[in-house]
Amino acid sequence: GYNCTVFAYGQTGTGKTFTMEGERTGGCESWEQDPLAGIIPRCLSNLFERLEKQDIEFSVRVSFLELYNEELFDLLAGGEGTTPLRIFEDSARKGSVVIQGLEELSVNTKDEIYRVLRRGADKRQTAATLINNQSSRSHSVFGVTVHMKENSLDGEELLKTGKLNLVDLAGSENIGRSGAVDKRAREAGNINQSLLTLGRVITALVDRAPHIPYRESKLTRILQDSLGGRTKTSIIATISPASCNFEETLSTLDYAHRAKNIKNRPEINQKLTKRALIKEYTEEIERLKRDLVAVRDKTGIFLDAENYKEMQTVLKSRQERIADQEAKMKALTDEMTKLSELFSVTSEELAEKRSKLARTEESLERKTETLQSTRETLTETVVRLEEQKYLVESHVDSGKRLYGEAEKLMESVGESQRDVKGLHAKLDRTKAVEVKNETVTSNFKEDLDENASALSGLVARHCLA
Repeated sequence: GYNCTVFAYGQTGTGKTFTMEGERTGGCESWEQDPLAGIIPRCLSNLFERLEKQDIEFSVRVSFLELYNEELFDLLAGGEGTTPLRIFEDSARKGSVVIQGLEELSVNTKDEIYRVLRRGADKRQTAATLINNQSSRSHSVFGVTVHMKENSLDGEELLKTGKLNLVDLAGSENIGRSGAVDKRAREAGNINQSLLTLGRVITALVDRAPHIPYRESKLTRILQDSLGGRTKTSIIATISPASCNFEETLSTLDYAHRAKNIKNRPEINQKLTKRALIKEYTEEIERLKRDLVAVRDKTGIFLDAENYKEMQTVLKSRQERIADQEAKMKALTDEMTKLSELFSVTSEELAEKRSKLARTEESLERKTETLQSTRETLTETVVRLEEQKYLVESHVDSGKRLYGEAEKLMESVGESQRDVKGLHAKLDRTKAVEVKNETVTSNFKEDLDENASALSGLVARHCLA
């Protein structure tokens, strides 16, 4: 009886479509035996098994919706299916939407699920990029509606309804890295814009903002009941193990972490009795009959008064929303004017910065030339300094050798001085001996002369005698 939503979010090429749809392996009868089965076939296979075990009357209907460039397309429609679908508010369930003309197919077996998936996947917009050879260029919503009939205690038949939305979001894409150009670049821009709106909705829900921008994108309008509504919602974050995708991985994990903080209020869908269901269908038939009678009775297109009042009510509510949008547009226009003024001021500052940058580059070029000249001069100075250093070292070595020779000469001179002093002492002693000898000789001569004179006197006297 609950409505549930599971959606996959992540960078392009991280396996969101494979996670949701998978691939069919031949020869496998159930998803437990098929290792490549995605969440969609696994969910429906498990759903069929549980419903068949309960032995009750049920019906399962599926739809496959594509959101491409902010336009809705039915992937299960016959023919080309290129007519965009229109989206309306669900008057019976506040916060929900109704997609006009969306085809629902009844499925009875598990094998039909793979055929439906293949049929829708063949029509889905895909293209090759530098990051992913088969990149999804659109968001897809695979819807499952289950009707179960059971009996109350008093024997009255009750109809219980539950819906399951399996959402495969297109991957956020860096155009510079994916190589998307022209049409692919516009597709990537629309994808990133819708994901950005989804991020703003999540942020507004987490921050409990008074206004939630559901209407800024058809993606958020479709998921309105799943984000902060009465639906049980789960998110699958797909990431890449490559180090080059580190920033995208952090962004994906932050996105999922913020989405976890959203508080939904799941409610069980109201059980309809057979009588209430017949009454609802009868009222719808009566409304259509009144329109048919009005058309038959008059020329052109006419409506019943009650239907007209209902349309007027819807029109009034739309006019109120238009007024709100016009007020928002005025506020955005004022903001755009301010941004234009800011852009002009920023452009002037940028021109001034560019001029300053040009002057700085010229100054840098001159300083670079001066630096190069200084480097050359420094190189020459270093060479001369090395030469002078070599010469000084050579002079120091020569001085050391000369000092050694001088010390040897000083020692020789000292020895010579000592020898000269000894020679002078010897000469002095010789001179003293000579003086003494002369004195002795003089005295001997005087004595000899005296003795000779005495001898001569004696001889003379003797002769005289």
